[in-house]
Amino acid sequence: MKIITYNVNGIRAAVKKGFLDWLREENPDVVCIQETKAQDDQIPVFEFTELGYHTYSFSAQKKGYSGVAILSKVEPKHVQFGMGIEKYDFEGRFIRADFEDFSVVSVYHPSGSSGDARQEFKMQWLSDYTEYINELKKTLPNLVLSGDYNICHEAIDIHNPKGNAKTSGFLPEEREWMSQFLATGFIDSFRMLNKDPHHYTWWSYRANARNNNKGWRIDYHMVSENMKSQIKNVGILPDAKHSDHCPSFVEIASL
Repeated sequence: MKIITYNVNGIRAAVKKGFLDWLREENPDVVCIQETKAQDDQIPVFEFTELGYHTYSFSAQKKGYSGVAILSKVEPKHVQFGMGIEKYDFEGRFIRADFEDFSVVSVYHPSGSSGDARQEFKMQWLSDYTEYINELKKTLPNLVLSGDYNICHEAIDIHNPKGNAKTSGFLPEEREWMSQFLATGFIDSFRMLNKDPHHYTWWSYRANARNNNKGWRIDYHMVSENMKSQIKNVGILPDAKHSDHCPSFVEIASL
């Protein structure tokens, strides 16, 4: 199963930039989308159906903000909308699809870049997310947690680690959270198979950052450690330009 994660920075804007043609050509089995910036009735379900996908979306209450979705060629056994935590579900940050062998999550972690209040919200989310996932894996031990984590884990994951050392998304406490989260039993699938630098999934719109590849790797497929042998291939697709992010993928063999 080929799983793609993609923060589209507005699904309607991405469609106008050729997202549907790209999706037809790429033809993944599952697509985890973040930042749909759309209500459920604004998601192009008909177009996705024509491409062979079942569509499930979980929108923020605030219009034009956040929102996650999962597109799947195979109909899931069950879809869980949200985490059951009101302040996070209000922002449409989590959706889960359960398949025969494993479950796939599309998650959109908060950004803390707009100020102290949102950074505090982000740190609380990270703590609550860890607790939620640790509880979830008691009943669903095979998890693929795909999405925009809004954190670069290591210096290799960001173009200017020294200059960004005090920037939200690369703060010591955020990076430490990532290390601790992985230690609870997850694999950063991309880094498992690719140790090379200069692989990023997000670039600022400023200063021609994308053309100069001055980016951040903040989008991940975190895979349960017990699925390690099922991770067959990984990659980042920087030529897909429907957003300030680009897609990344993981290929998982059947258990």
